[in-house]
Amino acid sequence: MSKVTLKGMTWSHPRGYDPMVACSELFEAETGIAVHWEKRSLQDFETYPVEGLARAYDLIVIDHPHVGQITHEKCLLPLDVTDRADEQKALAAGSVGASYPSYNAEGRQWGFPVDAATQVQAYRPDRLAKPAATWAEVVSLAREGRVLLPLRPPHTLMTFYTLSANRGHPCRVDPGQLIEPAAGAETFEMMREIASLVDPACFDMDPIAIFEEMSSPDSRIDCAPLIYGYVSYSISGFRDRLLQFADIPVAGSRGPIGSALGGTGIAVSAFSKSPKEAIDFAYWIASGPIQRGLYASAGGQPGHSDAWEDDTVNQHASEFYRATRATLDGAWVRPRHNGYMAFQQQASDRINAGLQEGEAARQVVADLNKMFANSF
Repeated sequence: MSKVTLKGMTWSHPRGYDPMVACSELFEAETGIAVHWEKRSLQDFETYPVEGLARAYDLIVIDHPHVGQITHEKCLLPLDVTDRADEQKALAAGSVGASYPSYNAEGRQWGFPVDAATQVQAYRPDRLAKPAATWAEVVSLAREGRVLLPLRPPHTLMTFYTLSANRGHPCRVDPGQLIEPAAGAETFEMMREIASLVDPACFDMDPIAIFEEMSSPDSRIDCAPLIYGYVSYSISGFRDRLLQFADIPVAGSRGPIGSALGGTGIAVSAFSKSPKEAIDFAYWIASGPIQRGLYASAGGQPGHSDAWEDDTVNQHASEFYRATRATLDGAWVRPRHNGYMAFQQQASDRINAGLQEGEAARQVVADLNKMFANSF
């Protein structure tokens, strides 16, 4: 009998690649099934059509907003197979916030969370005694030149989502206008203010670029108030200067809620010639024991609560997980309909154009609402 070898695609960062490789070596040792991983840039990972990847790979790491597209294209296999109900319940119970249900669509489960993330706050503990608690504190720090904010698409839109939801005006996920015009204009004006205070280079910076700047010895930046958490930078020795992470600074009155959920999930191609083995791997790598064990120790940012609650995992990462858990548990799930991914890029570009060209907030929000309605 020939040996089964699976091909997988993930994203190009130690957090996205290293744990997949390490865990696959253990999986092969335990089962004899090999999984070979390739990686794409973060930008490609966020925008490349899933169907194209599904035709080339057995296992794919995906973003949850892709689920509308992939159910329409029928390019992934549902993972809620009939003989594994107990394992499914355990994975659902181990969800950090809405990570697990974010991969559910049309009554089926299309991915299991292996990485949980949302916009949180990053800061330099050697120079900032404590993280910013309010958005007003962020603005004050920004006036002193101590703040960066990733504004490269799609992060501009993610910040719009987070600020809106935190203030009690979450954007829609179903057909209609994205946000009530007055509330949307208020969010845009908040973004206009902060964008005017940070380095214009932020419009070309994603979270990794921000973290690289913040963790350099001569950086003047102490705070990134809304940014997708990367546990790597809170591990001693990863970079010259350690970063710590905290809940988002609040703009509203209900605590650190409404952050735009991120993270990734493991999915199985509908075109795989070894679907059973691929599904076996997906269940295995998403399970609590693997997530809090090898996945975390190999540099991953686990998607299972067993890891988020584990003392050893937290100690190794400067309490990254406990320090941001409230924000994760209160995070907001983006729209996931077929057509959303194109809107995400268009809306990000529109917000950036409005910010850079000094356009009226009401006009920008009107265009966002029109784009959103047209995306369905």
